[in-house]
Amino acid sequence: MNHFKEFCSEYAGAIIGAIVAILILLTGLYKLIVGIILIGMGIFAGNYVQKNKYDVKEKLKNLIDRM
Repeated sequence: MNHFKEFCSEYAGAIIGAIVAILILLTGLYKLIVGIILIGMGIFAGNYVQKNKYDVKEKLKNLIDRM
C-alpha cells in the first residue's frame, strides 16, 4: 500500500492528465479544441501577414519563382 501512495504522489500530474485526456476523447470535446487551435493559428498567421506584408510578399514571390 505504501508503494501505491508513493506512485500516486510521484505521478499525480500524469494520472490527472490521462484522466482529463480520456474525458475529452469520450465527450468529443477534442473536435472543439482542435477547432479553437486552428482559429487561433489563423488569427496569428493573419496578424503576421498584415504586419509583415512586404516580407511575406517577397518570400511568396521567391517561392513562386523557384517553382
